[in-house]
Amino acid sequence: MSRRVAIMDERENMLQSHYALTVGQFGPRAEAYVESAVHAGGADLDALGQLGAAAAPARALDLGTGGGHVAYCLARHAGRVTAVDLSPDMLRVVAQTARDKRLANIETVQAAAEDLPFADDAFDFLASRFSAHHWRDFAAGLRQARRVLRAGAPAVFIDIVSPGRAMLDTHLQAVELLRDPSHVRDYALDEWCCALARAGFGVRSCKTWRLRMDFAVWTERMRTPAPVAQAIRLLQTKADARTRAFFAVEADGSFCLDAAMVETAAV
Repeated sequence: MSRRVAIMDERENMLQSHYALTVGQFGPRAEAYVESAVHAGGADLDALGQLGAAAAPARALDLGTGGGHVAYCLARHAGRVTAVDLSPDMLRVVAQTARDKRLANIETVQAAAEDLPFADDAFDFLASRFSAHHWRDFAAGLRQARRVLRAGAPAVFIDIVSPGRAMLDTHLQAVELLRDPSHVRDYALDEWCCALARAGFGVRSCKTWRLRMDFAVWTERMRTPAPVAQAIRLLQTKADARTRAFFAVEADGSFCLDAAMVETAAV
């Protein structure tokens, strides 16, 4: 076996292992993500709906649908919405919720962001919300997003972002990974912009805001084991004063994260 083939096989094995981990993490928690207040609402979701209304796409893609909130939002403005996720359990709940909401133009497809089963230029609108930090290969996911989107079409990416500074970044990635072993990375805004440009997207605008995470709700949604939740609390209490202040860590462990909404277009 050549070295190149061996490296490719190792990469594929790592991808499949991460996919299995992600499915295992989120499948049993599908209903929790449909009901999650953080995911079900927000000014960013309202803004996304306005962009969808302005674009009125024939076919929109919700990449990493999770609880399906982007798909439900876009379904009111698009001819058809394809909701993609790795977890079949998550997709089952999304399909049922769409039926309950009488949104007949939503279809669900199980796939990884890095390997989308769609033709080139298949969509004329794309949105991905709170998904990219789970992608095993961030750059490959963005390249696939660009491939399936027609030239000139809008794409909106929403996610938690890293503050970029080493000490703060280390703290953020540590608590995220402890809470959710399928977490890969929260990227800084400059990382996002560079990766989007390399993938073939032109950034039009970027908005940031802070999200407060209620510690009990945040850990319960992922069913974080008590010893792991205690480890997160220990990291918080042992962090230096500037780190605790930046994340606005409260007495019960609740804290704030930075989120960003990046509006782009396929070039």
